[in-house]
Amino acid sequence: MRVEQLRGSWVEVVHEVHVAVVDSTGGLVARTGDPELVTFWRSAAKPFQALPLVEDGAAARFGLTSEELALACASHSSEPDQVARVRELLGKIGCSERDLLCGPHPPLSDRVAQDYQTRGLRLTAVYSNCSGKHAGMLALARHHGWPTEFYTRLEHPVQQRCLAEVSRWTEVGVGDIRTGVDGCGVVCYGLPLRNMALAYAKLGRDAGSEMRDASVANASRIPHPASRIVEGMLRHPDLIAGEGRPCTEIMRAHPGRVIAKVGAEGVYCALLTQERLGIALKVADGHAVASALAMAAVLEELGLRPRPAGLTARPNVNTRGETVGELRVKGGLEQ
Repeated sequence: MRVEQLRGSWVEVVHEVHVAVVDSTGGLVARTGDPELVTFWRSAAKPFQALPLVEDGAAARFGLTSEELALACASHSSEPDQVARVRELLGKIGCSERDLLCGPHPPLSDRVAQDYQTRGLRLTAVYSNCSGKHAGMLALARHHGWPTEFYTRLEHPVQQRCLAEVSRWTEVGVGDIRTGVDGCGVVCYGLPLRNMALAYAKLGRDAGSEMRDASVANASRIPHPASRIVEGMLRHPDLIAGEGRPCTEIMRAHPGRVIAKVGAEGVYCALLTQERLGIALKVADGHAVASALAMAAVLEELGLRPRPAGLTARPNVNTRGETVGELRVKGGLEQ
């Protein structure tokens, strides 16, 4: 599989795509390119960084809603409602924007960015697309009594807890996960695409299961912590990204069927909830639009039809508004 940029009828640029499709046992169901390619998971790791909130009891202690858990998994567009909800989450845990260690940046939505620029809005850390994740990490620190200062550093208990969680779901040893600093300042994880896909497949499997609560008489059954993360993401696709963004559009087009989560530098992951298949892809040169088109094509090939409008191909438009070519997906998966 590749994504081609055409100018006229000529292929001008080729974006190579690597994909792993994995079931919850670790079996490789389909692939293209190198499914063992090691790359940084970036923001597609967010659901697994959010899981300790539920598992450790922070979500219950602070009364976190499904919307707030969705925001902890989100790469949001800095829309006013999204920003307001992050502020509410911070208030619940006794923190403020001053505690956030993610830097501000222009909204990922061009429409929102233009609106804020026109109004002269001063962007602060809460407008970062990762502010929900950072607020969740602060909640975890508050719950455990860990310091909130320097919570982004690898040696901080919050980051060590998240690293251990990523290791558990991906089945890659802590010592074998390559670590770096993400765009928002926290730790990011380098590991094979196949293991990223496995984590998403296991998330789907466990979301529908229960755990035994030995602390309660007669060993009652309780929902698996994964169910709250999956429920939050499925119920609130508008918070996972935003209006006009591919994650939101894919999830809205197939309600309850799919979780789609963008990373950065051409990384994209997804969960097919009914099939319990995890998908991880990387566009080799990091082209973001190409990764969204490739993910939509992969999902269609795996049975999610039709693709959302705007994700079948992308017009190549010049400065005069003329369509002079297109960006399109070529090829498919190998079963």
